Amino acid sequence: MKLLKNTDFHSHYDMIVFCHLRWDFVYQRPQHLISRMSEDFKILVVEEPIGKRDHSELQGLEVSESIHVLQPTIDHIQELGSFLKKILKAQVFQVGWFYSAAFIDVLNYLDFGAIVYDCMDELSLFKGASHQLIEQEQSLLAAADVVYTGGKSLYEAKREKHHNVHCFPSSVDQDHFERNGKKDELLLDIQSIPKPIVGYYGVIDERIDLDLLEMSALKMPEVSFVMIGPICKIEEEDLPKAKNIFYLGMKTYEQLPTYLNEFDFAMMPFALNDLTKFISPTKTLEYMCAGKPIISTKIKDVVRDYSDCINLIEDENDFYKAVNEPKSGYEQHYDQILKQTSWDITASKMSQIIKVIA
Repeated sequence: MKLLKNTDFHSHYDMIVFCHLRWDFVYQRPQHLISRMSEDFKILVVEEPIGKRDHSELQGLEVSESIHVLQPTIDHIQELGSFLKKILKAQVFQVGWFYSAAFIDVLNYLDFGAIVYDCMDELSLFKGASHQLIEQEQSLLAAADVVYTGGKSLYEAKREKHHNVHCFPSSVDQDHFERNGKKDELLLDIQSIPKPIVGYYGVIDERIDLDLLEMSALKMPEVSFVMIGPICKIEEEDLPKAKNIFYLGMKTYEQLPTYLNEFDFAMMPFALNDLTKFISPTKTLEYMCAGKPIISTKIKDVVRDYSDCINLIEDENDFYKAVNEPKSGYEQHYDQILKQTSWDITASKMSQIIKVIA
């Protein structure tokens, strides 16, 4: 990726994407979908403002010829609409794609042939969420032509609020996460960790059941618990400390298959609370691609779709049993599930819907 100059944003764009997540953060649903959408659209991804920096108005990246990322150097998201109207060459665009209702005010300044709300999380339940977000989402739902949801639970929650809702659960790039990752690229931080390894990768935040992690590690001192990913919205001192818990920090999307290959078990130790009520973890299918036995708490969408092949747990005793007596025959189930899904298929179906309404 290369840095962009102010004049680079004078390009013609077909689609403007408004995203609360940074493009160069954890590679997940927005990056998967928008990268594929860029085959048909020239796209500008607008992130949340990063604040004023040395009188610079613009900061951005060129991901590819058809994807630019803008990080507005303004202080408040409420200023974004007038800011974009001033810097963009056009005022009317084919598609406006929203990942967060916090961007709703831009609709007072820019016009779109079709408005898409890709709801991947119930953001109003997250720590530090604005009290206005529920009201903002009501406005976005009123304006949207179509709503996509990142899981079945979210679909059930949104279909009562909009006339055109489609469920597109998290998918997977199977080639990227194929079994037996590239051992020659293995990094030393995981090479030195004793086996067996029960591993997790993803954001480490208030959605993780830290008590479960700690109690399970204490119950199984011979097992290494590896946590890969950035720490967000919690303090490092909040993390459980044990000789057999290892925090390896954030890894790139390209590195993840290598680390995943070294797991003996892959875990999703999510707390069961309002923050996880609607999640459909992308990593579930990625773990399956690597053929790893999966241990997960009883997240609603996981239980509903994968209870026949995933080891479901409630506490450290269940965790112990899952490690010592995992389900058998899971790989056959994995293969059947993976045949039915890919990010390519998901993006194609989304594009077809947009072409009808735009």
